[in-house]
Amino acid sequence: MKRKIFALLPLLLCLLTGCRKESAIFSKTGLYFDTAITVSLYADASREAQCQKVLEDVMEKCAFYEALLSPTAKGSDVYRINHAGGEWVTVSDETVSLLYTALNYCNMTEGRIDITIAPVKALWSFDPEDKNASLPDKFLLADALSHVDYRNVEIKGNQVRLQDPQASIDLGFIAKGFIADEIKALLIAEKADNALIDLGGNILVLGEKPDGSPFRIGIQKPFAAKGEYSAVIEASDKNSACNTVVTSGIYERYCKIDGTIYHHILDARTGYPARTELSGVTILTTSGVNADALSTTCMVMGLDWSIELISSMNGVDAIFITEDGRLIDTRTSS
Repeated sequence: MKRKIFALLPLLLCLLTGCRKESAIFSKTGLYFDTAITVSLYADASREAQCQKVLEDVMEKCAFYEALLSPTAKGSDVYRINHAGGEWVTVSDETVSLLYTALNYCNMTEGRIDITIAPVKALWSFDPEDKNASLPDKFLLADALSHVDYRNVEIKGNQVRLQDPQASIDLGFIAKGFIADEIKALLIAEKADNALIDLGGNILVLGEKPDGSPFRIGIQKPFAAKGEYSAVIEASDKNSACNTVVTSGIYERYCKIDGTIYHHILDARTGYPARTELSGVTILTTSGVNADALSTTCMVMGLDWSIELISSMNGVDAIFITEDGRLIDTRTSS
């Protein structure tokens, strides 16, 4: 009789504790779009082989989209459009969809965001370590600006062309958000339950941490030591409207010329860095592609315009950090 009682004890303990398996974090990092992309899966330690296979699939997906959307990867859709001399180019469904989304933001900002900014970007170097940084030649800048006009992008079905043969497309303000969404879709398809996707400032989460708590994401304090935060956001896609946190700021990529900071977020109307009262913008929502585009859009358009825009959108919030250090959170602002 005692033997039967002892045999039942492990089953009883398992029922009481839930027989929780040991959890682990499996991560992989790759460099795509000049960005370190890290994906971390939270799963039972016994699923290591499965998780490693999923992570390999993720990196293959990143390589696929870099080969599709990078303006510098020979043979990519964007590269072929830019080098077609104004002729029609047949591109993928994904490229067409992303171009339409990007063009919507160009139109929304009346050209202050413009996907044909590439000729202007090529004239700038935003390396903080470059002691010999200089402003672009004003005549070269004027010539480059003459080829910046998103209305020159023509789309018919899966064919795209630039009406100005000297124009060039750059989807840098939106591509990482699109890829984050695609990575999440892949993880869901491969039955991953809990994950954190980090594309250099673009954070998207799947599920929550193994203990049931949300992920905590710090918002870097502008021009402070790395890891010094202005705020910490909780993100989860379980009963939460926020599983995507994307930040744009003037403090990551910039150069100093004669004591003045020139950052990488350009106003396409002037060809110079956008001058607003903002140091950083963080978008909180459920769509990586829109969060990516909105963070840059708000940086270019400024505080008042951006507060009005975000307030008009369902399921979207923002945290603005002004140049004088004020923090404005639309979740708490009246």
